Amino acid sequence: MHDLPPMARFGGLLATDLRDVTSDPAALDSTGWWAVVADFEGRLVCARFGDVRPDPAPAVAPGRWRGPAPDAWTSSLDRAAYTAGVRRIREHIAAGEVYQANLCRVMSAPLPDPGAADVDALTALLAHGNPAPYAGTVRLPAHGVEVATASPELYLRRTGRTVTSGPIKGTGRTAEDLLEKDHAENVMIVDLVRNDLGRVCATGSVTVPELCAIEAHPGLVHLVSTVRGELPADPRGGGAGWTELLAATFPPGSVTGAPKASALRIIEALETAPRGPYCGGIGWVDADRGTGELAVGIRTFWIDRQATGGPALRFGTGAGITWGSDPEREWAETELKAARLLAIASGTHQPLGGTPR
Repeated sequence: MHDLPPMARFGGLLATDLRDVTSDPAALDSTGWWAVVADFEGRLVCARFGDVRPDPAPAVAPGRWRGPAPDAWTSSLDRAAYTAGVRRIREHIAAGEVYQANLCRVMSAPLPDPGAADVDALTALLAHGNPAPYAGTVRLPAHGVEVATASPELYLRRTGRTVTSGPIKGTGRTAEDLLEKDHAENVMIVDLVRNDLGRVCATGSVTVPELCAIEAHPGLVHLVSTVRGELPADPRGGGAGWTELLAATFPPGSVTGAPKASALRIIEALETAPRGPYCGGIGWVDADRGTGELAVGIRTFWIDRQATGGPALRFGTGAGITWGSDPEREWAETELKAARLLAIASGTHQPLGGTPR
């Protein structure tokens, strides 16, 4: 649907009237309201809109979204390949190369009617079937960006010089499902996020106001921590901005592993499909007010119109692997994270059905 106008939707705001598109993060410290999509592999798209106004989540309109058939989804890693990957990561951990690595797979399905595929209509379905604190849409067809996210995870929030991150690690159907392994995993990533923010924040300003809080989301629970720091005030009028923030913290620690550099090497060797917007950063920046909010691009759909075989809808799911990981349990976690959202996109989700499967 290339004739749909560019738009973005986040936090009760609707942005239209596209003015500028750039890959330069310095633009986020200039002027205007920007929608931001940073692919896991490093591609950055920043879109400045001229008209930004309050607008509630779009109403579900029957027929506006026609998703893939429920049985049309394929995975970049099947069960055997994924569990083998978990075992391989445990070997890397045993060898002392890494403490934790996030292993992900990308789900894909052909779109039955690509000309009528509007990600904002999918956002409407997600808002009703899987409400999320960082939900949103970025629709820039001419720039290859059509994203609908129901992310529960804060990557970076900036208010003036204060920067906050909310890493998620640890997932279960209920709080009783959470293991000691989940807590250990969360603490490891909190250390990594503290270190990342410490590279750009004022010395001694990085704190952890909340560690391993249990947070309920549709069909599952997560362990969520809060890490906060203060960007230094530069007396010369400069100081750290979005360019430095992204350079210090991207990709988000919760979807890479620790140490990050080692985890990224392992991920590249084991994963067979690019993550794209999944596990990247998605959100908005108001340069005029010095505020912004980027989510980690999880629970996120995107349209790939250049896919081999025709336009496809994609969705990523993954799990953090530690020495305490059981391969089959980790596979089940990726299934749990995906089931409800794939059902929503395919039109088979029953709102009163309880937990996803």
